[in-house]
Amino acid sequence: MDEHREAQQDDRKDESRNHLWSTLWQQRFARSDRVKPRGWQIAARAATVGIAFAAFLFLPLAVRAFDDPERPQPEGASPSALPARGPVTAHRHMVVAANPLAAEAGRAILRQGGSAVDAAIATQLVLNLVEPQSSGIGGGGFLLHYAAASGSMTVYDGRETAPAAATPGALLGALGQPRRFSEVVVGGLSVGVPGLLRALELAHRDHGRLPWAALFAPAIALTEKGFPISPRLHALVSEDPVLATIPAARTYFYDSGGRPLAVGTLRRNPELAAVLRQVATAGADAFYRGAVARDIALAVRTANRNPGRLAVADLAGYAALRREPLCRNYRAWRLCGLPPPSSGGVTLFQILALLEPFDLSHLQPGSVAAVHLIAEASRLAFADRARYLADPAFIPVPVAGLLDPGYLAERRRAISLTRSMGPAAAGEPPGQRAEVAPDPTPDRSATTHLSIVDEAGNAVALTSSIESAFGSRLFVHGFLLNNQITDFSFRPDEGGRPVGNRMEPGKRPRSSMAPTLVFDRDARLVMVVGSPGGKAIIGYVAQALIAVLDWNLDIQSAVNLPHYINTNDDTELEAGTDIAGLAGALSALGHEVEITELTSGLHAIKLDGKGLAGGADPRREGVALGD
Repeated sequence: MDEHREAQQDDRKDESRNHLWSTLWQQRFARSDRVKPRGWQIAARAATVGIAFAAFLFLPLAVRAFDDPERPQPEGASPSALPARGPVTAHRHMVVAANPLAAEAGRAILRQGGSAVDAAIATQLVLNLVEPQSSGIGGGGFLLHYAAASGSMTVYDGRETAPAAATPGALLGALGQPRRFSEVVVGGLSVGVPGLLRALELAHRDHGRLPWAALFAPAIALTEKGFPISPRLHALVSEDPVLATIPAARTYFYDSGGRPLAVGTLRRNPELAAVLRQVATAGADAFYRGAVARDIALAVRTANRNPGRLAVADLAGYAALRREPLCRNYRAWRLCGLPPPSSGGVTLFQILALLEPFDLSHLQPGSVAAVHLIAEASRLAFADRARYLADPAFIPVPVAGLLDPGYLAERRRAISLTRSMGPAAAGEPPGQRAEVAPDPTPDRSATTHLSIVDEAGNAVALTSSIESAFGSRLFVHGFLLNNQITDFSFRPDEGGRPVGNRMEPGKRPRSSMAPTLVFDRDARLVMVVGSPGGKAIIGYVAQALIAVLDWNLDIQSAVNLPHYINTNDDTELEAGTDIAGLAGALSALGHEVEITELTSGLHAIKLDGKGLAGGADPRREGVALGD
């Protein structure tokens, strides 16, 4: 438990860095009709003949984003102090993403007739540039796609894998004890084989409408002409204790005097531009084979701190996977999300199923009763998560048993209306075939989420990550490499039993990503949602779903709600919000309470037959844009 608490403290430290600057840009981009530049539209059209002219047109938008005298000041900002605003509305299509420049890139692709997948690729590539600490081609992710014409759904699994030379005990110290996260995160040991580009390529092959190369034009334009350093990126660089010690990262993220680049500084990235040009022309093979792959492997294996074992063959052999989504009913709706190796779908659906007999609609969103019930259901679900969820290619995962109504009814008996159960034990679901030990390894929270609906009604919910803020800190060809290996259990065995999420060659570490689609009784899409946040992702998404489906809040109000999280430990309440005032009442019910920063990045779209409504999390720099 001490190790688990220490890891949680590391997570909260990463997240609290972000909070100070979280409200900047909100006024300028709060409504889709405030700024409607056309530079990206020209950039997409110019992909086959060059991008310099498009970049020239787009650059003024990037500069103006930091030139607004009406911007709110970030000092002392908290979610409860943010200016109130309603959801952004549109009729044709919508993009909700973690940075205005990225969202605008996606909307430009939609305006060109691109599909939801096309827009997701363009958006993600710009996020790699403007939000490098959270995601990018050096990491991985999961893309959930809905095809409106057929009603079919596909999960594209781009989760990183362990190198072929990985061993279960690689994260243990000389005396056989788990090393501290801070000891292993920096350097090559923590780097998994990146999967994002392969997943995007596979999704484009299935559902792309515009040429692959056209989707790279917005990101290439910004890499070559420069993008403005955002407040959040500046704040994270300023507080990272390690980044400046990595020569390549220091050169990129700091000025000649060793100071973090100031907010609004235009930063070019010609190395990343060169990689993107190669991939735009030759496909993902340009990343996974050849000079780029060799340099990635070399950086990992020769890192000054914690050299790793990733090889060129690991990159050449990586394959993204198509998976069937996991779908379950909740009240009048059908919800679809991720199967393992993400724990997001199973754990989210367990929480909602455990709550279903309770009439949440009669509870106030911020009431003690609502927080108590949701926290208790979360305890039970996270206890099962720790024990059973891992890569199904390596261990049998009893998904059907974990979601069995009879099993959940039995688990639900542990929920008292008047007293917290405290830390819960895992259950014994039907169909369990492997005797495994629990793994409390926390997921870090340097992640991003984007939600997109195109004019044809197709939808994408994409959550991607490099794991911790700035990943392994290894900076190669203008992008950061992930540290997803630390999502494996540091302990390969516990009490004489193997841990399901132990590291093994080629294995995908357990994730908490939870991109989710919601459908009504008539199988019509009504909601697209997801969030970053490590293990807290599951709680953030569950609360947003309950806010819309049970409390009938509009999508922006649902995203704005103060957070409360329980991952089978303390009940965490979001600092600086009204929910923190419930600490005493919850303590009286037996909860161990902690007030802390809970910096979600919920990005969601609600459809009602009349149009689309988008909600972007005010805790970060995201926006919703649509036409």
